[in-house]
Amino acid sequence: MQQQTSADMNLLWGQLILEELARLGVKHVCMAPGSRSTPLTLAAASQTLLTRHIHFDERGLGFMALGLAKASNAPVAIITTSGTAVANLYPAIVEAWLTHVPLIILSGDRPPELIDCGANQAIIQPAIFAQYAKQVNLPTPDLGYPASALLSTIDHAVANQHQPVHINCMYREPLYPAELVTLAHVKKTASVTTSTYLAPLNQWFETTKPLTRYARPASAELPSTDTLMRFVHGKGVIIVGTLAPEDNAQQIVALGQKLGWPVLVDAQSQLRQHPGVIGHVDQLLLNAKANKQLEQAERILVFGGRFISKRLIQYIAQQNWHSYWQIGKYSDRLDPAHQAKDFFQASVQAVCQLPWPRSSQANWALALLPLNESLESLLKQQIDNTTFGEAQVIRAIALAQTDQDVLFIGNSLPIRLYDMYAPIATNTPAIYTNRGASGIDGLIATACGIAADKNAPTTLVMGDLSCLHDFNSLALLKQMTQPFVLVILNNDGGNIFNLLPVPNESLRNDFYRLSHGLEFGYGAAMFGLAYRQADDIESFNQAYHEAFEFNCASVIEVNVSPTQASDQITQINQWVKQH
Repeated sequence: MQQQTSADMNLLWGQLILEELARLGVKHVCMAPGSRSTPLTLAAASQTLLTRHIHFDERGLGFMALGLAKASNAPVAIITTSGTAVANLYPAIVEAWLTHVPLIILSGDRPPELIDCGANQAIIQPAIFAQYAKQVNLPTPDLGYPASALLSTIDHAVANQHQPVHINCMYREPLYPAELVTLAHVKKTASVTTSTYLAPLNQWFETTKPLTRYARPASAELPSTDTLMRFVHGKGVIIVGTLAPEDNAQQIVALGQKLGWPVLVDAQSQLRQHPGVIGHVDQLLLNAKANKQLEQAERILVFGGRFISKRLIQYIAQQNWHSYWQIGKYSDRLDPAHQAKDFFQASVQAVCQLPWPRSSQANWALALLPLNESLESLLKQQIDNTTFGEAQVIRAIALAQTDQDVLFIGNSLPIRLYDMYAPIATNTPAIYTNRGASGIDGLIATACGIAADKNAPTTLVMGDLSCLHDFNSLALLKQMTQPFVLVILNNDGGNIFNLLPVPNESLRNDFYRLSHGLEFGYGAAMFGLAYRQADDIESFNQAYHEAFEFNCASVIEVNVSPTQASDQITQINQWVKQH
């Protein structure tokens, strides 16, 4: 009887794993070159159900997978080789864990006898991601380990999983088979040994379903009609935190109108520019008149969490709420103040479709609407019609969006400027951010992943340090086949620290702001990307609109002084407080 070679057995396991992941709903696989992961790479290369994405930088690869998973609302597989290649995924895995994005890491690894003995590219890979990924540590491929056990292990780890899973795959050499054949061909032409090994999967081969099918968990209990009536009996506010585009946040606006309660929104709510909400809540909380109005609220209904505005976070924490309800897709603690509340694990749709009665104090906060509109007039005057700057660019980008566009907003200063100053508009794009750990790494790669799945006109606006952190991912931009505009707000360093109480300017410059003096024109040229520089709003608007005429990626660099944004924020804050 012909014995199966190590290379053939490795490949067979890789093919079984990739086939089962496709049956479990995986649509995309992100791959970086490497030798020890060869069985997985060759299996992915022969897989017809998966779209493959290649990148040479594992850190960027992980964030691209994050973007693909966010946009497709489905798990995404990542294949890396052994050693520090796996460790480079860590930032993306942390972000995915905190924001419930299902990534599946398939890491090639050395066999046990090559660990901790000086073998090349060998580190301790099991549990490398600690609590941030569910662990599955597979043995080296062996005929003694049933193929059905391999598939059921994958099913159990991945089914209904909404956070990262790390499947560590140990392989012995040789890694490269003499011939690459598909799994279906293996089944047809198998040797006696292989046929015996695969026999328990005969029924599985005849279907397109996973070996083990897990039912979705039952829906959580929702409040009764009587409970709803008691909850809405008083002055209340609806506050909307981070929601995904597919959550259909528009239903919350309709709920607010039905109850007669104001809807206060975060930048990540998908509602920040909606005309039917209080979008300028961060700035309104600076104003004594608006504050006095909001302090009357007795009840609060929160959708999601992870708010950007510290003033909004403080408002929620400092109010003495009679009733506090929070709605979340997952049972996460998203309340740093740890207030007493009722938490309902449910979708936006399920909650908004409940038989809500009208509040006994409907329209109690109508005065907030003209305040919100007057603040929009102020922002037009103080931002749109003044000197060129970061807030002006953010507002111009926001106004240019349509319902068909994707807008990814980078961390640090850009997302705060959007939260504070985004304009009221009739059209709102799909908003994406990386605000789980709120890092400035991997933003280009994440946006590229979203754009690759959505295939829609995409804008990424980010700071200069964020761009430097993810510079290698400009190579991913080169692969774009639809309009993608990267707007870099270059204020020469980490100038968000201008807003923080660093003891003196010397410390701020030497240890926080870290001016670099770099521009990005040569970097864009290095990756073959179209590049424009804008020094006024007219040239920016022209470059921005022209960029969407081409099915490729473009870079627009906006150069501003290090203190422009912080000085303008201070001036606007003072005006809002006084008037």
